[in-house]
Amino acid sequence: MDDEKNLQDELFDVVDDEDQVIEVKPRAVVHREGLRHRAIHIFVFNSAKEIFLQRRSMSKDTAPGKWVSACSGHVDSGESYDMAARRELDEEIGLSVPTELKRVFKVDACPETGNEFVWLYHCHAEGPFDLNPEEIIEGKWLSDRALEEWIEASPREFSWSFLYLWRKYKNQNVTSD
Repeated sequence: MDDEKNLQDELFDVVDDEDQVIEVKPRAVVHREGLRHRAIHIFVFNSAKEIFLQRRSMSKDTAPGKWVSACSGHVDSGESYDMAARRELDEEIGLSVPTELKRVFKVDACPETGNEFVWLYHCHAEGPFDLNPEEIIEGKWLSDRALEEWIEASPREFSWSFLYLWRKYKNQNVTSD
């Protein structure tokens, strides 16, 4: 219960359509009212060019049990996107020193992202990772081909935000090296 209470006490910057902070509200209010806010996603690749995905805990308030980016999370009030990316990597998968953590692109708040402005990052790591059991049920490495086949066969096993970001990533011909 303490974790659930702490989650609801988190404060997010509510932003306008230009991603400028206009006010600060609790997480529960931001989600309930569909207010624009900020988040990060991180695609982690290994030396075999496989991507690491995590399956979200069933206790998550959005996309429970869905497969998503190796790491994703909200930007807390007063925090930068870059600070949030490093914090979330450490909190979710225990990666405190990512190799070549780089911004890839930013997407505007939209229905596919849950009304979040999102900076997508990528980095390199080999694992094994220390998965936070409050956040993650399991994780796995996948080749590009295996991921594409899985998405084609079972798109509902993935969060909408991951599918949206993955398609944009692939369409921009971004390389992970």
